This record gives sequence, structure tokens and C-alpha cells, in this order.
Amino acid sequence: MISLMTSKNGLIHEARIRNAWAGRVSGCMLGKPIEQLSMRKGAAALEAYLAAAEALPLRDYVPFRPDLNDAVEHPEACRGIMDRAIPDDDVNYTVLSVMLLEEYGRNFTTADVGRIWLRYLPGGIVYTAEREAYVKLLERAGMRFPHGAEPKIDLEECSDNAYNAWIGAQIRADLYGWINPGEPETATLMAQTDARLSHRAEGVYGAVVVAAAGALVAAGLQHDKALEAAAAFVPSDSDCAAAVHLGLSTAQDATPAKIQATYEGMSPVHTVNNLALVTWGLVRNPDDFGAAIGDTVSGGWDTDCNGATVGALWGLTGKEVPAPWIGQWSDVIQTSLAGSSSFSLQELTDRTVALID
Repeated sequence: MISLMTSKNGLIHEARIRNAWAGRVSGCMLGKPIEQLSMRKGAAALEAYLAAAEALPLRDYVPFRPDLNDAVEHPEACRGIMDRAIPDDDVNYTVLSVMLLEEYGRNFTTADVGRIWLRYLPGGIVYTAEREAYVKLLERAGMRFPHGAEPKIDLEECSDNAYNAWIGAQIRADLYGWINPGEPETATLMAQTDARLSHRAEGVYGAVVVAAAGALVAAGLQHDKALEAAAAFVPSDSDCAAAVHLGLSTAQDATPAKIQATYEGMSPVHTVNNLALVTWGLVRNPDDFGAAIGDTVSGGWDTDCNGATVGALWGLTGKEVPAPWIGQWSDVIQTSLAGSSSFSLQELTDRTVALID
């Protein structure tokens, strides 16, 4: 039987959510400069860069050394240069979830997700499955759809795209767990409602696992037990369930070599392989934030997405994200959302806590 902390004490959950935000932003910034290096050139090239830059094991933000590999980018997210958290879709979508819930409430619909996208997400910063869905909404949902009219398109068509098993929905799901401590069923329903705009099957399942795990961690369950329980919310024969179990079974391994070998050739932005890596990095480092995000990010694939997810789920325990990680971005969290340029950690914490039922 799973034992959960059912009390919704405001101070306890404020600490959890503050650290979840701090972890998400810090993990995202850690992975951002090497995302394209990882995706374009692979795990071996990423490891070689970090080794040459004297950044292994990865326990601090990445050094900016384009002389070592010209695929490293975003110096503003690098060690010694960073003075704020620069915009990234992994933070945009989490802030957008706050805005969605503030405007439409906890019973929001998939149509409401589309409405909030069209009103606040610039089209140039959505990618793969999200861009396919966005374009269909923009072209065919109707002029008044963003402002409340019923869509003139069957929204099922938006998720009929070549990328609907990729990682986009998984990176949008965190907050639904944060605001539903001890209520994974509610968290998964919210995650599904959001994910279905752009994703299907494994793409939705990854979002469900992350949301359910968050709801369980937010209620006091350890990461390994939370992820094991979260996997039960998706079909037992699904690739996402297998990915979680692979991550759990290899959590004592010093490297994710078995995970990398299992998913060799899979897109670096697929849901399944990244979910396995997230599980591995999170479960093997329950007491060390830097090791949790550092080991996960240095494992490759979608580095900023995975760093953000692991950082958030680690912080959701309520353990303090070490001050040096937060201090380097000076409590300034920028987004590229329309009308929402930057936030403080406290503002996002307060607005998120207000969403807990």
C-alpha cells in the first residue's frame, strides 16, 4: 500500500513548489547550451566536449567553449556568463499552464489549451508536434476560436502529425502534478487533456507518467516508488511503462549506457528514451540535486527538457535546491510568452500555490 501525506499544509507545499520551480529552471539552463550538440552529434561528442571543458562529472552550469565544439550555444546560460534564466520552451509551457489554470480553472478543456497557445505562444517558438497542431488551429479553428468560440476543426486532427510520440507533451505536464499533491488521478486527467492537443499514444503516456509522479512526490513519496506507481497509469505493455522500468532497473548503474544502447537510433526528442533517462538520473541521485540534473543532462538526448523535468521532480520533494544553482540566474526567469517577459521565483511560486485545490 502506498502511504501518502494527505495534508495540504500551505507552508509545506509552498516549499515544494518553490523548489520545483527552482529545479525546473536550473535544470533547463544546465541543458540548454548543449542541447543541439547532443542532438546533432550524439552522446559521445557531448561527453568529449564536457571532458575537454573539464566539466565532468557535470555539477555546475556548462562552460561556454565554442573552440572545443562549435555546436555549443547560448552563452547566456553558461557558467560565469549567466545573469538570468533566458527564455526556453521548457519554462514557457510551465508558465503557460499556470496562465491556463488561472483563466479556465481546473476543469479546462483541450480547446482551452489551444486558445491559450494562440493568444500567448508566438508561432516561431513552437516546434514539431506543437507546431503542427498550432498551424492547424491557426488556419482552421476560426477567427474567434482564441477568444472562446467553438473550434471549426475537429481537434483530433491536430494530433495527427508525424511527431505525436515526441517529447513535447511530456515537458508540458509537470505542473499538473505539483498542484495535485496526493491526487495522481486528477493530475493525469489534466495532463491528458493538455497532451491530446498535439500528441497521441506514447506521447500522451509520457505526460501522464510525469504528472502522476509529480502528484505522488508532492505528497511525500520517494522518487523510485512514485515513478513505479506512475507507470501503472499507462498501459502495462506501452513503451513508456517499459522505459520507466528500465530506468528503475538501471538506477544503480554509474552511467546510462544500457539505456543508450536500448534506444540507439531513436529520435533524440522522442518521449520514450528520454523518459527512461529521466527515471535513471532522478532515482540514482535522491539526495544530490547537482548530481541528479548533471548526470541526466550529461547522458544526452534532449538535455534541457530532461534537466528541467528531473530538476522539478527533485525539487518537489521540498529539499532545497542549492543556492549556487539559483544565484547564477539572479532570480530573473525570462519567457518568450506574449505580454509576459520575466518573473521572479516568488511570483511563480505564489501563483502556483494558489492553484492547489
